[in-house]
Amino acid sequence: MSRPTTTPLLKCHRTQPFGFARDFSCNMASPQNHQLDPTSKQSHQNKRGLSSELESILSNKEVPLFHRLRNATSIELKLLMQLAAPAVGVYMVSFGMSTATQIISGHLGNLELAAASLGNNGIQMFAYGLLMGMGSAVETLCGQAYGAQKYEMLGIYLQRSTILLGATGVLVTLIYIFTKPILKLLGQSNDIASAAALFVHGLIPQIYAYALNFPIQKFLQAQSIVAPSAYISVSTFVVHLLISWALVYKAGLGLLGASLVLSSSWWIIAVGQFVYIVTSPRCKQTWTGFSVQAFTGLGEFFKLSAASAVMLCLETWYFQIILLLAGLLHDPKLALDSLSICMLIGGCIMVIAIGFMAAVSVRVGNELGAGHPKSAAFSVGVANLVSLLISLVAAVVVLALRNVISYAFTDGEAVARAVSELCPLLAISLILNGVQPVLSGVAVGCGWQAFVAYVNIGSYYIVGIPLGSLLGFYFKLGAKGIWSGMIGGTLMQTIILIWVTCRTDWKKEVEKAMKRLEKWDDK
Repeated sequence: MSRPTTTPLLKCHRTQPFGFARDFSCNMASPQNHQLDPTSKQSHQNKRGLSSELESILSNKEVPLFHRLRNATSIELKLLMQLAAPAVGVYMVSFGMSTATQIISGHLGNLELAAASLGNNGIQMFAYGLLMGMGSAVETLCGQAYGAQKYEMLGIYLQRSTILLGATGVLVTLIYIFTKPILKLLGQSNDIASAAALFVHGLIPQIYAYALNFPIQKFLQAQSIVAPSAYISVSTFVVHLLISWALVYKAGLGLLGASLVLSSSWWIIAVGQFVYIVTSPRCKQTWTGFSVQAFTGLGEFFKLSAASAVMLCLETWYFQIILLLAGLLHDPKLALDSLSICMLIGGCIMVIAIGFMAAVSVRVGNELGAGHPKSAAFSVGVANLVSLLISLVAAVVVLALRNVISYAFTDGEAVARAVSELCPLLAISLILNGVQPVLSGVAVGCGWQAFVAYVNIGSYYIVGIPLGSLLGFYFKLGAKGIWSGMIGGTLMQTIILIWVTCRTDWKKEVEKAMKRLEKWDDK
């Protein structure tokens, strides 16, 4: 495939810092006109029209600020919710399949619950964080390329990412194979390590489903195509529940059956989305078939993917380390069960913020690629506010149900009491997680992954984990102490990201996006 023959030209005047009330004007020459399928063409034009209208409203100083904000908010909410609502559905189903598998395993017994929790939230999340993080490179490049109307490059980025993720999956498989000795080396009991290893071995096929699914997901999201993924995911979820019930309880396959069904469900989702890309007229301009160009520039692409992976892995591994620390407490089964249930509840609610994270990443990437700095800045503010309000409501609900909420996962009275004691910390986490993932989405849309990785190292691994260990073991606060330290690290990271985002010069980010796209056109 040949590269586009024209490159958008950027003309910017008067650099100003963050804020849509200031005067700056960025204009881009339109690229060549592509012969689009009518459906695809209309879709692209509608999105560009709303985006341009939003930038025009925010730049019009003749209109009072209140009216500008009101009109701009109406447009931004429409654009944002078209992405966020289906994205929340996709992530809710993805998380729901893991949660359902854990619940089904938990009703087999406390040992099975602890094993599934450790395997799912520990080992499996390692692969999830690594491969999804690497897939975020597609999110940055595809989002900005789509905004700049360089449609052909999206398919190339998708293929490059899938190649790299598949190769990485081979290395991750080795970790899955040696789960039992790894967990025993980390101090887990033999019973828990053996049961968790059995569960994890059934998740090996899931690794390669991740390698295909994450690039496809980002490819579609960059074009604001999210609803098909939601339909495919919901349909798969129904099948997942039925087959899990049949194999685990009726066929008696236990933990291994539960994890094998989970792997199969992820493959159904990945293949279903790929079939949609190949057959849908909405993707005709962005997917033109397999190309040898995907095998060029893999070294440079790997660098960006690695930075993305490090950023997200440092977050997901952080939560895994919390669970591993809980396994070293005096009563590891109770600590693991109560913490994992709270994290499952928090995760179910956090997928809302993750949906907004995906939406704001696309919105910011598209607006930067289109040369709309004020729209990019405004999208950040709206997404954070909406996500925070939803999280506040969820925190209140969790506190109201603190004494009964654990019975959805297990029948144990001791676990129910432990979960009830942890619910105030869960509520605080929910509020922080209403903002933090959205800010991470901004970082992905702007290509700040390497910077955020350094922030995560300091916040999580220099502050959060040592503080949690000190409170949990030295001051003997147990699971409460470990989680309090985790909250301290998350709070520090959130404050830093808020500060950096508020000081961002969005005109300069537009210029960086143009340079990045010109660079990657040559790869």
